[in-house]
Amino acid sequence: SIVEQYLQPGQQVVDATAGNGHDSCFLARQVGARGRVFVFDIQQQALDSTASRLRDQGQAAQVTLVYRGHEHLLDEIPATDHGHIQAVMFNLGYLPHGDKTRTTTSATTLPALAQARAVLAPGGIITVLAYRGHPGGQEEAQDVERQLQRLAGEGLQLSVIPSPGPVLFVLAPERYD
Repeated sequence: SIVEQYLQPGQQVVDATAGNGHDSCFLARQVGARGRVFVFDIQQQALDSTASRLRDQGQAAQVTLVYRGHEHLLDEIPATDHGHIQAVMFNLGYLPHGDKTRTTTSATTLPALAQARAVLAPGGIITVLAYRGHPGGQEEAQDVERQLQRLAGEGLQLSVIPSPGPVLFVLAPERYD
């Protein structure tokens, strides 16, 4: 994956939307036992599913699960770690196999993106996989693109990788097109 090439053992990363834990496990594998993964979600079901998946894969020790929205990144990540987060991954939409009426929205995602940029290490990466099929999803994806355009610069470039389903936004030191 694009994110993988930015990661090494011992680094600190964020899964801004736990979902069912797939990204959390991927990140935990990449940073290893000496690394740290901060995982956010507002649904206990998502955190429980993620915790179970991490335990099954022997990766729970290096993961901090946060039962709060991703718009609280700055509050929940220790100040000493600000500027040292190598990657932040967002998966926008709703929890697969969960309550489809509970979705991410621009109201929380846009401040979360600004906070992700604030905690990012030099040379770090932010990815946003935006699903657009639910009510408000298309608008959220458009807002995310505008916000990431504003956050680009200072060594980070925005790439937009479309697909028939979700769109992938990558804010990284190099372009992916």
